[in-house]
Amino acid sequence: MKNSEVIALLILVRVSSVFLVQTWFVPDEYWQSLEVAHNFAFNYGYLTWEWVLGIRSYIYPLAIAFVYKILEFCRLDHAYALIFVPRILQALLSAYADYCFYKWCGRMKWAIFNITTAWFWYYVCSRTLINTLETALTMIALAHFPWDSKRNLNSTFLWIVSLVCIMRPTAVIQWLPLAIYYAIILKGRLFDVFFRDVLPFSMVSFMISTVIDSHAHGKFIITGYEFLKVNVFHNVGEWYGTQPWYWYLSTGLPATLGIQIVPFILATINILRNRHVYQNDLALLGCITFSLGIYSCLTHKEFRFILPLLPMILKISAGHLARWSYKATPFMVWLVVSVILVSNIIPALYLSLIHQRGTLRVMDHLRTLSESSPHNTSLLFLMPCHSTPLYSHLHKNVTTRFLTCEPNLYNVSNYQDEADQFYNNPNEWLRSNYPPTGKLPSHIIAFDSLLLSITDILSRYKPIYKFFHTNMPSGRVGAFVYIFEIIRT
Repeated sequence: MKNSEVIALLILVRVSSVFLVQTWFVPDEYWQSLEVAHNFAFNYGYLTWEWVLGIRSYIYPLAIAFVYKILEFCRLDHAYALIFVPRILQALLSAYADYCFYKWCGRMKWAIFNITTAWFWYYVCSRTLINTLETALTMIALAHFPWDSKRNLNSTFLWIVSLVCIMRPTAVIQWLPLAIYYAIILKGRLFDVFFRDVLPFSMVSFMISTVIDSHAHGKFIITGYEFLKVNVFHNVGEWYGTQPWYWYLSTGLPATLGIQIVPFILATINILRNRHVYQNDLALLGCITFSLGIYSCLTHKEFRFILPLLPMILKISAGHLARWSYKATPFMVWLVVSVILVSNIIPALYLSLIHQRGTLRVMDHLRTLSESSPHNTSLLFLMPCHSTPLYSHLHKNVTTRFLTCEPNLYNVSNYQDEADQFYNNPNEWLRSNYPPTGKLPSHIIAFDSLLLSITDILSRYKPIYKFFHTNMPSGRVGAFVYIFEIIRT
């Protein structure tokens, strides 16, 4: 394929995800990016505890806020623009990252096939997640990495890696093994390269980010240190769930790779048997293994945390498939292609169009209600914290309230967050926060699984909308989302 055809294909695939991916994944897609940017650009909104404590870098939200200010200046700051323009820009960056991946893999057709059919990358490639940005930048950086001692570290690589590690301190985990590998192949030039290239770029990036974050947070702060202090030293991540040490091996990796785990395992066996031939791939395997080992030691685990490892895995898999296809019959090649394609399309479509779509669809109708009567609209979300976006999707400064779930940051004995307090006794919580003589919200948003527990307050409301959310309700998350409107007398 010509370069122009490859680029066009990648742009088409990635931009299509902006409009096909219509479902909820994780709260951070909005609450660590769009909501922060909206608050910064328009001076109203809600900042979660992470931003109050200053454990997040403002670099990514400020980039989105800059886009918002341009839209506002052009009088195009409609809610749909605020939602879709950042996603389109992220999709274009992901497409460019895919092209860099293609070049890094030696322009193999299997590289294009692997990266465009990987269901998990399609599912997240246009989401405004810091993990998505990290993965895209990781692909670009890997394409610029000096894979032999004859190449020097170029400024593009150094800037990108510095930026990634500043925005995501945990990115150091996957870059450390590659840094060690490069140090080994450099031999006697390590001292010179470190002080001439690495240290100056790192120091400049650190100073720039510290200035940006200190200005945005309103105080001198080093967000990387604050992040490590809260998430690693105090292990706050446990508050949001824990998994066993082997979770990434038993669940995380098989789920995100799907059928691609088969060629990856076969490639791993081949690389280990021929270590002297595939030294670069061996370095990638070392990076993957080291990263999974460190991540497995952390009690809080999520699928998206291993997303930056996906390009390395797909590169190794593509190389193995390319070598295999030279010897395989055309029928076997097409059979493997068909199996990989179908097994990725099914989860991509189901998770993008069906599973967990209700909490986004409900925002479209709440936005309409807010726009039609902003002064008379007040919204109460009785669902797990951060189940929906908020002002980035409403773009109206209406009164809202949702159940919060801040972790026990100050070691309070018998601590319960607001969401737990509510779910322990919903009617009592509602009577306490909304007494009979007080003013009630104009609308209540809740999952169907909660309705029988809040019949007292719902007696004063009528259901006006019902949205399908998921085929697999669990715990506090129901199958449908309801909007209730207060009965005016």
